[in-house]
Amino acid sequence: MNNIRSNELIAEIINLEAILNLPKGTEHFISDLHGEFDAFNHILRNGSGSIRDKVYTLFNQKLSAEQMDELCFLIYYPEEKIQALQEQQLLSQTWWFDTIEHLLIIVRFSSSKYTRSKVRKALPETYAYILEELIYQYDETTDKKAYYRQIIKKIIDLGEAERFIEDLAYLTQQFVIDHLHVIGDIYDRGPHPDKIIDSLIDYHSLDIQWGNHDIIWLGAVSGSKACLANVLRICARYGNLDLLENAYGIDLNLLKSYSRKTFQENLHFLPKKNPYRKLTITEITDAMNIQQAMAIIQEKLEGQLIKRRPEFQMEHRLLLDKIQNDRITIDSHSYQLINTCFQTVDWHDPYKLSKEEEFIINDLLQQFQHSQKLNQHMAFLIEKGSLYLSYNHNLLIHGCIPLNADGSFQSAFFNGQNYAGRSLLDFFETAIKQAFAQRWQSEDFATDVVWYLWCGESSSLFGKKAMKTFERYFIQETETHIEEKNAYYELRNNSEICQQILSAFDLNEADAHIINGHTPVKQIKGESPIKADGKMIVIDGGFSRAYQKVTGIGGYTLLYNSFGMQLAAHKPFSNKETAIQKNDDIISTRQIVDRRLKRLKVKDTTIGESLIKETKQLKQQLENHNQQLSNLKQGLRRL
Repeated sequence: MNNIRSNELIAEIINLEAILNLPKGTEHFISDLHGEFDAFNHILRNGSGSIRDKVYTLFNQKLSAEQMDELCFLIYYPEEKIQALQEQQLLSQTWWFDTIEHLLIIVRFSSSKYTRSKVRKALPETYAYILEELIYQYDETTDKKAYYRQIIKKIIDLGEAERFIEDLAYLTQQFVIDHLHVIGDIYDRGPHPDKIIDSLIDYHSLDIQWGNHDIIWLGAVSGSKACLANVLRICARYGNLDLLENAYGIDLNLLKSYSRKTFQENLHFLPKKNPYRKLTITEITDAMNIQQAMAIIQEKLEGQLIKRRPEFQMEHRLLLDKIQNDRITIDSHSYQLINTCFQTVDWHDPYKLSKEEEFIINDLLQQFQHSQKLNQHMAFLIEKGSLYLSYNHNLLIHGCIPLNADGSFQSAFFNGQNYAGRSLLDFFETAIKQAFAQRWQSEDFATDVVWYLWCGESSSLFGKKAMKTFERYFIQETETHIEEKNAYYELRNNSEICQQILSAFDLNEADAHIINGHTPVKQIKGESPIKADGKMIVIDGGFSRAYQKVTGIGGYTLLYNSFGMQLAAHKPFSNKETAIQKNDDIISTRQIVDRRLKRLKVKDTTIGESLIKETKQLKQQLENHNQQLSNLKQGLRRL
């Protein structure tokens, strides 16, 4: 038994130290998806062009460009592509055989950096044994060639080729990208954040850094009525109320009825033009009225919260009590109000909800907290998410690290304690998790902190002095609409400031980077996503169609493999159907961010650090075990 124990420890040490010398897996960074499921889904399936690179590397001497494009799209969308080829009657016995052989070559190539154990775990149960035989066919040109060809032939003869090809395609997608980082803002703007979450739930390896738009959805389910009002207002503003009704089963009929009878036509509150589908007249009218209703309810609820939490220091955002005779005084300046819809405001107690408003918001909150799918999605965000992540010498954060103008960390006081830099983000993250764990409490401190993250001055997700929603709705003078950004967004161009931030998160390596989302990079105006001599990389490039006129592109993604980092700038995505029909891939431009002279291995990664620690512990166990065995033998000799 002692020998067995010793042999097990030796085998595991050998295994771990061998793994440490494998090439580092490819990381895929993506940010600010804003409900753009089709573009996100395509980028996820093609690995930001990684699959195309491998296909062209392996087959550029064997296949035409048209054939390689066809093979790429078969890997991206196997079911849809096979169906299209079947309808065109282009599938022959030879096609099935050749395609399986081509896909096996790609799977072998893309899985070569992994251990056989890891590959085996990824294989679908149905064909696990067969696939393992075919993937590891090292002697295919000798005695076993007929054996391997017979396996493929029999798969086709038994009518299993289609399913087999689908499995090979999805294996390729999985092996090409080892790990996915989603750096915030899955929600709002676009129509299908629910589909994005569904696909992420099924993804093999990922983490998420929460964005400001994600946080109000988390806040709403966690019991924050102020966050809930923001969610509803934004859904109405972007014509996405059907997301609530159809995806999450929220009954808006009571809200619609109330809004129709309470508010009149107010063109300033018309929903933004929906680029995904044409809204009906009824949908437009309901969105216009609901947006008015929620704008007022939001002002009231946020006013109550600001009064409840003086430590938030947001009294300057109490605006309803500054209104007199359709004018408002802000910072000693008087402004005429426009687009007014204040008919439910009691000017003797302006932040008090009417009985009907209170009933509606309580009903909606209960629905949010009882929606099975919405709770499943928010629980997934909590499980996989964080405000920041230190991973492979990189700091991943959606928003900012609040800074003062001199570059020092901006302080915030909560419950009599001072927080700044890393401690501030840790405080916020604890509050988010506590609020969600106790989500039936609606006015507790943790839940109010979640709302603060949406619009508070020291929030790492907001990153501005004040949110001017009220001014944008009701004041014509545009100087009142300006939202002053935190000093971080100017100072992040300075490499010394970036290194100071990295050091605060124990990232002192020369190759460390901050990887940011949140603020769209205006490439159309010449702005670069690579800042501070490469220390800062901003990958919000406008996945959302709402931002693409500003950015000039269809989004950025980042790839980090064993050879270094590459930034990909993507052209806007047409649509899935057109892409499949025409093999119309997203056109991407690659830019090298960090080229490694020496290829990175697992031992150079965060996972490698944990494996090294584990190896040291095993070696100590082996040493202790051998010492015990030696002592036992000496004792026996003395007997």
